[in-house]
Amino acid sequence: MKVLLAHKFFKYNGGADVFFFEVGRVLKENGHEVAFFSTEDPDNLKSDYSKYFVKSPNFNEGNIFHKAKEFVKIPYNFEARRKFSKLIDDFKPDIIHVFNIITHISPSILDVAHKKKIPVIISCNDYKHICPNYKLFHHGKICEDCKGGKYYKCIANKCSHDSYLYSSASAVESYIHNFLNIYKKNIDLFLFASDFMAYKTVEFWGDEFKWGKLLNPFKIPNISISEIKGEYGLYFGRLIDEKGVDILIEALKLNKDIPFKIVGDGPDLEQLKQFAKENDLDHIEFPGAIWGTQLEEIIRDSKFVVVPSIWHENFPYVILQAFAAAKPVIGSNRGGIPELVVDNERGVVYDANSPVELAKKIKLFYENDDLCFRLGKNARKFVEDNFNDSVFYEQLMINYKKVLK
Repeated sequence: MKVLLAHKFFKYNGGADVFFFEVGRVLKENGHEVAFFSTEDPDNLKSDYSKYFVKSPNFNEGNIFHKAKEFVKIPYNFEARRKFSKLIDDFKPDIIHVFNIITHISPSILDVAHKKKIPVIISCNDYKHICPNYKLFHHGKICEDCKGGKYYKCIANKCSHDSYLYSSASAVESYIHNFLNIYKKNIDLFLFASDFMAYKTVEFWGDEFKWGKLLNPFKIPNISISEIKGEYGLYFGRLIDEKGVDILIEALKLNKDIPFKIVGDGPDLEQLKQFAKENDLDHIEFPGAIWGTQLEEIIRDSKFVVVPSIWHENFPYVILQAFAAAKPVIGSNRGGIPELVVDNERGVVYDANSPVELAKKIKLFYENDDLCFRLGKNARKFVEDNFNDSVFYEQLMINYKKVLK
């Protein structure tokens, strides 16, 4: 089988990019021919297909006329359509699997695939197909104002980058895609990693589309489960408002005897550090952004991990990283988080808006080594059973065959 994969980045920026590259790796290791379509970038990984890659819109340079020209590419990029058509003609794929293509590439490539009668599957890692700003969240709160095609609400709420300009572009993009029926007309199967995202899409669209389930791939590090007790609680990830780290710090104000590390970087870092300083929260450490083996060591030496998101996270990789190190997770009741954690199986779930409830869970875990070890052991077994390459490949083929037949 020849598979063409398309995604907005050909470098590692986050979980969605890991998903894209891991699908390619697993397919190639199982004997399939794989081609890639993405955007140009000097930091890209090497690819035999880079000559087909397209320039993504650039809004940071040039005058107002240049920016206006770049914004026009967002809803429908004709250059991407042309180059994608050339790649299809040269590679002749049996199936096309797209990931995050909105804005940087645009759904124009879906029209090409439909015209050439090649089945298309899309893996949805965010809510862009139903929400102009892709999060169902803005200014600290969950938002579904655009349900029913009311995309003008995006402009009224300034929900994209807190900017009328970006919000207007996002709203126009959604109106055009809705008018062209570009998703449901051109995509044969939608894949979701969480039931939450699938059923939320049904809420917005009804049941006039086909969908399946595919858990994101995850390469499990080869470590042994140790009975060494962790020394601290841990958060690691982006420091931005939707991640709920401010609520986590409020909870830690009620647990000043519990050491805690907040690992990561982002626009809220300095604000969070200042708050901790003003409130004498000396038990909280901010080591900054840490990656690779050093991060694995920090996770391994922790007692538990907190995922305090206040937006509807779809499938946070940080949970799998914690599970792989046999660490239980205290997770908020948002999005797909409860599906992964499962209350009292691989961690505990709490009300995302309640720092008091979170504080109680943190105290419970810190004072109960046996509970942490038992739930952590369950967590490690969960990733071993569900996230090895053979299980992922089997599920991938099940979904591919749904459209190939």
